[in-house]
Amino acid sequence: MEELGSLGHAQRKIRVELGQLKLFAKAIGETNPIYFEAAAAEAAGLPAPLAPPTFSYSLALLAFDSESLSECLGIDRARLLHGEQTFEYFEPVYAQDVLLLRRNVVDRYEKKGGKLSFVVIDTEATNQRNELCVRSRMVGVIQNP
Repeated sequence: MEELGSLGHAQRKIRVELGQLKLFAKAIGETNPIYFEAAAAEAAGLPAPLAPPTFSYSLALLAFDSESLSECLGIDRARLLHGEQTFEYFEPVYAQDVLLLRRNVVDRYEKKGGKLSFVVIDTEATNQRNELCVRSRMVGVIQNP
């Protein structure tokens, strides 16, 4: 198995686009307009439409894409399954925020005599004011031949 240090760290900047928030809100069935209308967000005392809590996962997919992760891990992306996801929230994310996403592979291990490999990936999202907004952890499962 590849050493963790050789996997390195990745970081990307991404802007939170209002159109993406609208699509995400629709996809999850969100009907509260503070998530997709500037006037509703302003009426609620928010500086801009608010990102739904799990939207940060979508941003990480856009910023890093699954191909770069599978390349980083040296595996066929068809064998990588999303096993678990956790989030810690610190500051809200709003439309037009520019987030710096930092991804770090923190652990790899095997089970079932090597038939299953697991990879643990932490991602932090910091806004343009250098405030930590979200920390997430994803556990991926790799089916080995």
